[in-house]
Amino acid sequence: MNAPLSNSALVDKDQEHMIHPLHQNAAHANAKVWVEAEGSHLIDADGNRYIDGLSCLWNVSCGHGRQPMVDAAAQQMKQLAFCSSYNGSSNPPAIELAERLADICYPQINNFYFTSGGGESTDSNFKLARFYWKAKGKPEKVKVISRVLGYHGVTFAAMCATGISSYWPAFEPRMPEFSHIPAPDPYHYPQPEDGSSLGIAAANELEKEILKQGPETVAMFIAEPVQGAGGVIVPPADYFARIREICDKYEVLLVADEVITAFGRTGKMFALEHYGVQPDLVQFAKSITSGYLPLGGIGISDEIAATIRESASPWMHAYTYSGHPTTCAVGLATLDYIESENLVERAASSGAYLLEKLHSELDNHPHVGDVRGLGMMCAVELVDDKEARSWYPPEWGVGPKMTKAMIDHGVFTRMRSEVVCLAPPLTTDQATLDELVAGVRNAVVDVFGE
Repeated sequence: MNAPLSNSALVDKDQEHMIHPLHQNAAHANAKVWVEAEGSHLIDADGNRYIDGLSCLWNVSCGHGRQPMVDAAAQQMKQLAFCSSYNGSSNPPAIELAERLADICYPQINNFYFTSGGGESTDSNFKLARFYWKAKGKPEKVKVISRVLGYHGVTFAAMCATGISSYWPAFEPRMPEFSHIPAPDPYHYPQPEDGSSLGIAAANELEKEILKQGPETVAMFIAEPVQGAGGVIVPPADYFARIREICDKYEVLLVADEVITAFGRTGKMFALEHYGVQPDLVQFAKSITSGYLPLGGIGISDEIAATIRESASPWMHAYTYSGHPTTCAVGLATLDYIESENLVERAASSGAYLLEKLHSELDNHPHVGDVRGLGMMCAVELVDDKEARSWYPPEWGVGPKMTKAMIDHGVFTRMRSEVVCLAPPLTTDQATLDELVAGVRNAVVDVFGE
């Protein structure tokens, strides 16, 4: 029997044949090859253990190695691994999952279309919004407004809504009919001069953009309740209520991108619950299966669903794996696990502990500008000048330096330029959260000094 290959040997083999998401050879030279995972930890090919500081990609919310999801997949595969869910076909797990989602989602969201992930869900909502407005006799309503630093995926249309500019240059020109407004970032948004709250001022950016584009041309506004990949930006408490008012005033669909925030991550089952607001459309993925199999979807308001059903024209939109019976079975098992382990409530309490711990360990560091979060989504923003809230020059390489330093201290997570993003599994215990914070703090000291 051949001895297992080392991490470096596997990386060499990997580079011969694989092209990765966000591929760049130099960045991949010191990659980790993960061979095992347990709870809140990842284990590489050399046997080194690391805290999974981002639930892999914000998705392994139930933690690694959970047998109920494994059993659900195996049982469903034995019975019916796959069948088409195109019009005229269905399967029990997909039907049951849609019914289950209707019970736990926003009250006016009771109909669901399944995809394979977040980017597909974004594109599905773009097409659904256009279909809806055409059916309503307003075919000119096609434009999409999103936010700077918003992330909605990187399929071509989704990339045009994503407000992180580093995703654009290699693929431009982007599609027309997309525009962005500033993020409601309490740390960087300028203080309003008219005495209004920051949340209202940031929300009013939407009204300005709708009027600029022409209300008769705007189909939808898409927003994450908490911006994730853009740096865990938690909006002011009054932001989304004003957003809802503006969307209603100008007949613009409000689309909640809950690909990261749904299913307990913020301490609520769905994150707009924090703000007492309901969307017209919601999109989800990631934690619906805790990453055990690819599954995403969109939730559709009763009014929009009725329009689809009553339309004389079919909704000509489809994915081969929509309503995949095995992934839907794993989705059901994941929702069972979230409920049985009280993960929504645990995310609220553990997230509050994590945020408090980060504040206590890092607030006083001269290069930590902001510590923020909601539930089990937190961020540490690093700055060159704390008073000016300014970042280091890009050539200084804060992100790569911090990533390496955190790995050296047993933490594997992702950066958004100068922002450390943290979203460990919702099952992470307090001792591991303490280790996570210590790892981040030690990395900051290694890179910036005491």
